[in-house]
Amino acid sequence: MPESSSPAKARYIMIGGFLGAGKTTAVAKLAQRLTERGLKVGLITNDQGRELVDTQMLRAKGFATEEIPGGCFCCRFNSLVEAADRLTTASQPDVFIAEPVGSCTDLVATVTYPLRRIYGDHFTIAPVSVLVDPVRAARVLGLESGGNFSEKVIYIYKKQLEEADIIVINKLDLLGPERVDQLHAGLAAQFPRATVLSASARAGTNLDAWYSRLERDVHGMSPTMEVDYDVYADGEALLGWLNATVELEATTAFDTERVLTELARDIQDRLRVQHAEVAHLKMTYSPAEALAGEIAAVNLVRNDFVPELSLKLPEPSKRGQLIINLRAENAPEALAQTVRDAIRTVQELTPTLVAQLHHLEHFRPGRPTPTHRDQLPAAN
Repeated sequence: MPESSSPAKARYIMIGGFLGAGKTTAVAKLAQRLTERGLKVGLITNDQGRELVDTQMLRAKGFATEEIPGGCFCCRFNSLVEAADRLTTASQPDVFIAEPVGSCTDLVATVTYPLRRIYGDHFTIAPVSVLVDPVRAARVLGLESGGNFSEKVIYIYKKQLEEADIIVINKLDLLGPERVDQLHAGLAAQFPRATVLSASARAGTNLDAWYSRLERDVHGMSPTMEVDYDVYADGEALLGWLNATVELEATTAFDTERVLTELARDIQDRLRVQHAEVAHLKMTYSPAEALAGEIAAVNLVRNDFVPELSLKLPEPSKRGQLIINLRAENAPEALAQTVRDAIRTVQELTPTLVAQLHHLEHFRPGRPTPTHRDQLPAAN
C-alpha cells in the first residue's frame, strides 16, 4: 500500500459488471483520460484462471497492469493488496483502477468496505460502477426475449446491479433511443439506489458525466446487501471457464482478421448446437514479427451476436501467440472439446497454418469464500 507519509491519498476505482459488459474497454478509456491529465495510473485485472486477454490488451496499450488470477478479489483480498504494493513500488500511481471477475458479486462488503476499514488512511474510494451490455440486460430484466442464462446465474447478475452506486448502460450504439429509455427506466425501477447512466466506452460517447463522478465522488455508507451464498455458489458453478494459449505458425503470412473471425464463428456455431449460452469469448493474437503492443482482438458476448474484431493488425502474420478466454453456461470439458475442434477446423481452412496448443485449463469456479465480509462500512 502507499506509504503513510504520502502527501495525498491514492484513489481506488472499481469497475464491475457481468461477463461481456465491456469493462476492459471502459477501464482503458478512463486510464487514458487520467494519464492525459498527468496522473499516474495502475490497473489491476482479475480472473478465475490464468492467461488473461484483458491483461494482454491493457499492457498492449502501455498501462502498468497487475494480474490476480485464480479467484475473485473477495477471495484473494490479500493478493489485491499485494498487487497494489507492486504497482506502488514500480510507479507510485495516483489512481488504481480494479476490474473484478465478471461473475462475482458482493464486492462492496468483501472488498470496498474492508479496504476502507484497513487501508482508509491510504485511499479514497470511488463509487462502485457496474456496466451492462444493453441487450443482455434487457433480457435479464424481462424487457426483451432472446437467449439467456439460467436463474441462478441471473441471480448473480442482479446482485451485481443491486450493490452498484452507478449502473452504466454501455454499448449505447446497440439500441435505438426508445429501447435505451425503456432499459433505463427498467433498471431505475428495479435498482433505485443506483444512478443509471448511458454511454459507449468504445465510441467514447457520454463518458464525461460518469468518469467525473469516479474522479470526484466518494463511496457512501449503506448496509451490506443480503446474499445467499448457496445460490451464488451454484450460479458460479453453472459457468464453465476455459483459458488457452495457442502458438500459430504458417509457411506463408496469413490474414489474422480472417483466422480469428473464423475461429470465433466456429466456436459460436458449436456452442449454439449444444444450447450453451455464451457469456464472453475473448481472443487476442500477438504476432512475433510486430512491434510491441500490436495485437489483434476479437469478442463475442452472446450466442446471437456477430463476433467483433475490436483490434486489427496492419499486416498479415506468419507466427505468433493466440490467447483464448471462453466463459459459457456449459460443462468445462465440453468447452475444451469445442475449442480443440474449432482450432482443427480453422487449420483445415488454412492449410499452411499449424496450431500448437501450449496451455489449456478448463474448470468451474469454486464456492466463493471471502477473506473479509464487513456488515457495515467503516467511517471515514
